[in-house]
Amino acid sequence: MSKPSLLRRIFGAIWNGITRIRLALSNILFLVMLVLLYLFFVGGAPEPLPKKAALLLNPAGVVVDQKSQADPLQAMLGSPSPADQEVLLQDIIAAIDTAAKDPAINSLVMELDYLVYVGLSKTQEIARALEAFSATGKPIVAVGDYYTQDQYLLASHADAILMHPMGAVGLEGYSSYRNYFREALAKLSVNMHVFRAGEYKSAAEPFLRDDMSPEEKKVTERWLQLLWRQYTAMVERGRDLSAGAVDAYVNQYASGMATHGGDSAQMAMQAGLVDEIYHHSEANQYLAEMVGATDEDGLYEAVQFEHYLFRKHPLGHLGDGEGQRIAVITARGNMLPGEQPPGNIGADTLAQQIRVTAEEEDVAAIVLRIDSGGGSVFAAEVIRQQLLEARASGLPVVVSMGSLAASGGYYIAAEADEIWATPATLTGSIGVFAAFPTLEELLQRLGVYTDGVGTTELAGSLRLDRPLNPQIAASITHAIDFTYRKFLQIVAEGRDMSLEEVDALARGRVWSAEDALEHGLLDGLGSLEDAIEVAAARADLKEYRVDYIEPYRSPRELLLQQLAERLGNLGWWRPSAATVGLSGLLRPVAQAAAEIGSLQDPAHLYMRCISCGSAN
Repeated sequence: MSKPSLLRRIFGAIWNGITRIRLALSNILFLVMLVLLYLFFVGGAPEPLPKKAALLLNPAGVVVDQKSQADPLQAMLGSPSPADQEVLLQDIIAAIDTAAKDPAINSLVMELDYLVYVGLSKTQEIARALEAFSATGKPIVAVGDYYTQDQYLLASHADAILMHPMGAVGLEGYSSYRNYFREALAKLSVNMHVFRAGEYKSAAEPFLRDDMSPEEKKVTERWLQLLWRQYTAMVERGRDLSAGAVDAYVNQYASGMATHGGDSAQMAMQAGLVDEIYHHSEANQYLAEMVGATDEDGLYEAVQFEHYLFRKHPLGHLGDGEGQRIAVITARGNMLPGEQPPGNIGADTLAQQIRVTAEEEDVAAIVLRIDSGGGSVFAAEVIRQQLLEARASGLPVVVSMGSLAASGGYYIAAEADEIWATPATLTGSIGVFAAFPTLEELLQRLGVYTDGVGTTELAGSLRLDRPLNPQIAASITHAIDFTYRKFLQIVAEGRDMSLEEVDALARGRVWSAEDALEHGLLDGLGSLEDAIEVAAARADLKEYRVDYIEPYRSPRELLLQQLAERLGNLGWWRPSAATVGLSGLLRPVAQAAAEIGSLQDPAHLYMRCISCGSAN
């Protein structure tokens, strides 16, 4: 047998080396998975909870009604942004409620430095739990280096607020500012084709104008003022300040800083916004004396709220009590056709949840928790039809609106037995729009031309490199008008109003919950808990269990989700205060990018309120 050539031996050696490296990497990955599984199932064996401790409320990231699908690899390596971290609203409330009844928990400490966003509406729901906790006589203390406006609203419900000497309370008020692209699109020779029903449907305004229209300014200023009035009232009530004190602090910030020689901490304390100015060691001593116990490191004894909740309720949020179930189904995010992971509302995914839940014998009522500005018209219609079928089966359906339930979010709510919203919910935005660009002029400037033939007058009409066909434009206009009329009809029938009454409230106009209740778009103001009680009453239940329905996941998806959450709870990654602040600044950019990716309706028709989320 002849000896292999030198070139063949070289390539053979390279291939053998690659094979060995591949096997080594596979073995390393297998060992890593074994370690992770050990940590998940065995290595994280819980230690006994302390006999005397504070409940530590230290949410890191964004507080949401439903968590998005987690990635175990990302959880292990570290999230690129604190804004990607999510904390479940019901986890916070359930931990506080449980701790209020636990004799081993003698106080509650809020460390909010890593809280990116919670919003006025969700804070109002957390505040109810904090007030019930405080009613037991247990103290609540907030401690932080610097309080953002969002963080401070939650902190204002504490009995005492501690802040670092170099800290500040950063209040500025609510605003709604957007970028407008008409001139830029003209300079780029991009033709943006926009169709809408409702003069207040502002989702398309950035493509048509260089500024906010007078009509939109009027509407936006109204709900901004109402939300800010709620914010200031909550702070002034919590801090026992006179009416107008918060506005005075904000509007006279520069003169106040001058008076205090640039010392923002002393300025905040003088204004009554904080109680004590402490360095970290001093704050720890204060808290240790309050709790009456310290850990092995000399820090005040505390149990992190998510760990505490897991130990007390390892099986999740199946409520206490006996009897039939009140099923809570969450609809959070943009409405998209088909199946979607948690974090978006997939029409087929949510419809299946509703259908399966309605078919279960021990389910007596459904509460649909909505936190959405809408999205695809097609997706909204699929969901609405499934809710109608649930009602037709005899089940009461009650809607609980979270921070936002507008446009498509209101479309799916309109025919529920009752609609409840938090006082800070934004809703309405009853309107429809379509928007898409054509690039023929831009391409011609670059020397690119489009030409050819088709078998009909519509063939090739949907190409971006051709002018918009007049027949297509007319067809879209008719489709917009039809969908808008259908929207009005659905609201009219669901709310027992005339078409003329609904049209006067519609036209894309955004309403605060306070105004929406006055005009008959809502049945009451309250929390998710209130909506659950309404559903129980409609089902004639005195004893019941509350079951928070999770989207279906395969065994593999469920394992990966649990693994990702467990890795996150191990604390391998923690945001810095600087990255939290940066994430807050970048939120509008991330939201704008997400909006572009959400335009997936098969007919390019949308019921979407984009500006609603700017303040809440």
